[in-house]
Amino acid sequence: MRARIFAEENRKWWTLAAVAFGLFMIMLDNTVVNVALPTMERDLHVSVSSLEWIVTAYALTFAAMMITGGKLADMYGRRLIFVAGLVVFTLSSLACGFAPNAGFLIGARAVQGAGAALMNPATLSIITATFPPKQRGQAIGVWAGVSALALAIGPLAGGLITENLSWNWIFFVNVPVGAVGIVASQIFIRESRDTSHEQRLDLPGLLTSGAGLLALSYGLIEGNDRGWTSTEILGFFAAAAVLLVAFVVLEHRQRLPMLDLSLFRIGAFAGANVVAMMVSLAMFGVFFFVSLYIQNILHYSAVQAGAMFLPMTILIILVAPVAGKLSDRVGSRWLMGGGMALLGISLLLYQRVSLHSDFWTLLPAMLIGGVGMASTMSPMTAAAMGAVPVDKAGVGSGVLNSFRQVGGALGIALMGAILASYLHHSPRSPAGAQDYVNGLHSALAISAAISFAAAVVAVVTVRTRPSVERAHVAEMAA
Repeated sequence: MRARIFAEENRKWWTLAAVAFGLFMIMLDNTVVNVALPTMERDLHVSVSSLEWIVTAYALTFAAMMITGGKLADMYGRRLIFVAGLVVFTLSSLACGFAPNAGFLIGARAVQGAGAALMNPATLSIITATFPPKQRGQAIGVWAGVSALALAIGPLAGGLITENLSWNWIFFVNVPVGAVGIVASQIFIRESRDTSHEQRLDLPGLLTSGAGLLALSYGLIEGNDRGWTSTEILGFFAAAAVLLVAFVVLEHRQRLPMLDLSLFRIGAFAGANVVAMMVSLAMFGVFFFVSLYIQNILHYSAVQAGAMFLPMTILIILVAPVAGKLSDRVGSRWLMGGGMALLGISLLLYQRVSLHSDFWTLLPAMLIGGVGMASTMSPMTAAAMGAVPVDKAGVGSGVLNSFRQVGGALGIALMGAILASYLHHSPRSPAGAQDYVNGLHSALAISAAISFAAAVVAVVTVRTRPSVERAHVAEMAA
């Protein structure tokens, strides 16, 4: 009997390792490509707009198909959809590596994003179905740490691979990793799905949510370049509004909706999703534009720029599992509130940067930011996933990750718009560099305000004790 219990306990953690393996791949591809873009531009003879689409094609399909991926995982099996997404991601990575031109590469990147959208919600729903509530926060802490690690080392890994091999190997390395992940998933992950009631595919819901998120993501990503008041961008925002309102109306009227809107009546779920959007809104732009500041203003190499984020990354890896485990015992409310407050302080500290800053100027902000991110992300995810019935874990995960992706796109767009308003001189001139620093200071002040507001949202909306939240979940599921 003891041997069986020990084996079951081990299997849970091997399951976590298998999904973390896949998660690392898809989150790495959010940032690993950026530093290889100049090399791609030379090798493929492409325009700047084509380079932008190499990045955004992945982000668009990833954000737009997230809820769909979560629903499919709940319906047809979380392991099945995770492995299917891993297969799609691995094969499209191979195609990206062999891309002969920009058009082929953009198309392959879009397919790669679709594979990631199938995998990502399944990772959280598998964890939710595998771990009991008393261990779920700790497991989600590991999940959050792996996600942060992949995002942060992406620029460093991309720089090393591009400088020592070629840009193609950024994609080729996914192939053996993906193959190992597929085998590990079949061995360690047990199948689970939503068996709570009759299941069917909500095609109108899938189409309206996917198209609405696609239109919104496109508008957010392209707004700076094409003009926020341009007919094209306003048209995409209008289409997004119409489609997402239609999605809500359809889900209210469907007998078996894709998304049970009553989930948003659970305080912790609604609050955690709002905080997820706000933390991404505050931080995604920071990673993007501080990285540009380090390379273009301080003149560090891509590898050095990636390495400068390692103190923050290491802290996130160390603190996130601890914060997740602590949330199992004391709840997520004050951990999230305190973490977002620390993030706000770290963003204010970034305003010390100047034309002549160095690693030591940035270090305090990165250290405090690492603790703040880790203290927020794990409890936030645990609060959201603990507030939904296990049968709805895939959809719950898809919603949470959609909020994060849209918040990230909005954050980059917001910071970009603020920075653009300050750029009055040539970017290569000393005056242009000072313009960038001044704009960065203003953008960081806005991001700090968003972080402090998110701390208030967390404290007000997320309940303190996990037992209280579980009681509400049981009441909603009844």
